[in-house]
Amino acid sequence: MDQLKLTRRQMLRMMLAGGSVAALAACGTAPAAPTTPTDAPAAPAAATTAPAQVSQTGSTVTITYWGSFSGNLGEAEQAMVQRFNESQSDIVVDYQFQGSYEETAQKYTAGLQANTIPDLILLSDVWWFGFYVAGAISELDGLAQQAGLDFSDYEPVLLNEGNRQGKQFWIPFARSTPLFYYNKDLWAEAGLPDRAPETWAEFGEWAPQLIQRDGSTLTRSAFVHPDGASYIAWLFQGVTWQHGGKYSNEDFTMTMTDENTVRAAQFYQDTVRDMGWATLGQDINRDFLGGAAAAMMASTGGLAGITANATFPVGVGFLPKEANFGCCTGGAGLAIPSGIPDEKKLAAMTYIAFATNTEQAGTWARDTGYMPVRISTKQTPDMVAFFEANPNFKTAVDQLPLTRAQDAARVFVRNGDQIIGKGLERIIVNGEVPATVFADIDAELTRAAEPILEDLREVEG
Repeated sequence: MDQLKLTRRQMLRMMLAGGSVAALAACGTAPAAPTTPTDAPAAPAAATTAPAQVSQTGSTVTITYWGSFSGNLGEAEQAMVQRFNESQSDIVVDYQFQGSYEETAQKYTAGLQANTIPDLILLSDVWWFGFYVAGAISELDGLAQQAGLDFSDYEPVLLNEGNRQGKQFWIPFARSTPLFYYNKDLWAEAGLPDRAPETWAEFGEWAPQLIQRDGSTLTRSAFVHPDGASYIAWLFQGVTWQHGGKYSNEDFTMTMTDENTVRAAQFYQDTVRDMGWATLGQDINRDFLGGAAAAMMASTGGLAGITANATFPVGVGFLPKEANFGCCTGGAGLAIPSGIPDEKKLAAMTYIAFATNTEQAGTWARDTGYMPVRISTKQTPDMVAFFEANPNFKTAVDQLPLTRAQDAARVFVRNGDQIIGKGLERIIVNGEVPATVFADIDAELTRAAEPILEDLREVEG
């Protein structure tokens, strides 16, 4: 770990000594610290003077927004920006698609080192924290007050995830939970009740009626798991809680070797190798929509697209229970870089206030399937009528009070998602012993957490 720590400190010194930093300092703003996709950096020095204004009062402010959605989600995101630009004349938002969550975060990492950063950025649940520790995103409370934004109307379970030491750094926007999706036609064909299974044991009883084989080849599975590159660790988070386990404690102590966490992994392995009713797929939406799998767990954020593209009626429900009910939150929120002028920060917060207000949160939820982040949105006439006509979209809202934030091992440890996901692939694909694999993963996560803990001590004391 000494080499990792040295690398982080070397990078920070290079940023502080670079020409781009000198230019920033000349404008009266402290530099943002670098960050990397594989290691959280040390905290930057505090600003000593206020950022300069970029234009005279009353002029139009243009801000750059880096987004991460493609397809119908990207269209909905761009439509939101267009509505904002058309609603007023003081601020122009220049929307720039950057790729996936990971690609957006990596481009921001590179931008911090090159001093080419946006004024507003969409960051996923596994990326915002590293930039917070780096001092690369702004505290938002004062900006929210200036923009007239009241945090009290946000869903608490979603808002609180972006709060550190009583201060807000990340605003919920495209927030989701996993749902249990099922093919209603295949359910009816098998004579099953039109609902999601209440428990995994119940689904295990249903599964043989849903699978199809060509000899020894499984041509249709009852259920499909994603692979490590497709957020299996996010979906498995709730399954660990359902079995009484967890990835880690709040203090970053890893619990991958807990007997109940291991038991959850054994269950995943059994569904594929012993019970034989599940498969592992690279694209679970494709498998589900194509009829290769009768059911899956997937984000509520994909509900609109899945419903539109399905050739069969789609059913959704709460996640199945085991010993307990367990379901986590997910998705992305909006953050404002710390190394930009105050005027642009306020303009970015003004856009956040618009994009997450009662009306727009409803439009976004109806267009995408993501949950309304405002409490008041659920009571609007448009949303009430929409839920009545489209009850699937209300499922995640009803499930939200039962959810909780993910364990630190996945969302706060750099690459925690991939570390856990690759371990699950070893268990499911290779058939390795879960206890052995998770002992390796526990040790790897513990090592990966060390620099995070060091940086947290510097940032939070």
